[in-house]
Amino acid sequence: MTTNESRHSFQGQLIGVGRGRKPSDLGVVIVGFESASTIEDCIRRVLREPSVRRVIVVDNASGDDTAARAEAIASRDPRVRVSRNSENRGFAAACNQGASALDTPWVAFINPDCFVELGTLERLVTLAIDCAGAGLLGVVQVDEAGVEDPASRRRDASLVEAMRHFGRKPDWFLGRDPAEDLQEVEAVSGALILMPLGLFLQLSGFDEDYLMHFEDLDLCRRVRAAGYEVRIANKLKTTHVRGVSSRARPLWVHWQKYRSFWRYFEKFEDEEIDEPQRTGLRLGLWAHFVATLPKALLGRS
Repeated sequence: MTTNESRHSFQGQLIGVGRGRKPSDLGVVIVGFESASTIEDCIRRVLREPSVRRVIVVDNASGDDTAARAEAIASRDPRVRVSRNSENRGFAAACNQGASALDTPWVAFINPDCFVELGTLERLVTLAIDCAGAGLLGVVQVDEAGVEDPASRRRDASLVEAMRHFGRKPDWFLGRDPAEDLQEVEAVSGALILMPLGLFLQLSGFDEDYLMHFEDLDLCRRVRAAGYEVRIANKLKTTHVRGVSSRARPLWVHWQKYRSFWRYFEKFEDEEIDEPQRTGLRLGLWAHFVATLPKALLGRS
């Protein structure tokens, strides 16, 4: 099946979404790649949530037993289905693949190295139902020590701004608003996001030209462009063990981060840039790739 045919088929799944379902019913998509160390705990925690009606696990041709571990759970719980891809299609395409198998009103995308606390998804769906303008919701990400990830609340990324700060990270992170339980932001971390399935399909899902990284920022931007809000539930959190899937191929992952940043730039900033500036930005981006490569190979990026 070609990419265009795949996307056409995916968009066609919009018909009949949610028939015979409760307004709070939730489908979950988990994309795995070399995730054997965390996939079982991730799935089991999701299955504790009463609102979860279906869990679709898409394995992107893992070399370990990620898929086998998920299939063992599926053999005991009919809510779980596992799809094995013969090649790594990328995170965005695999998410779309999983979402196309759902018919629930809500879809959550959860990284296989995220451990959801009991009740988190239930409360997040309730918040979403009560906030009619919200098109995409996230939760606070914390590491294993309970330290909050500042990327939980973000501004839109900008390659132009990043190159102005060459050599140091630009400040794209937003702080918590203590007055807001459901804080409006420009973007949230894609490690756990919730959306109405109908809206996700209406937007054609994730942009499959991103193989890894920036697909979540892209989706948040398109949700807002469609007239909806992106919000984060400040009182809900999930533990995110970062980089489990990335450790197998650090060079490839590092390359995809920069490739995806350029894709993001071309979609959202390119029209405002003349050709000499564009060339300078491209050179600056790849110079930064080379400069940060040693740290990435050592797992410090």
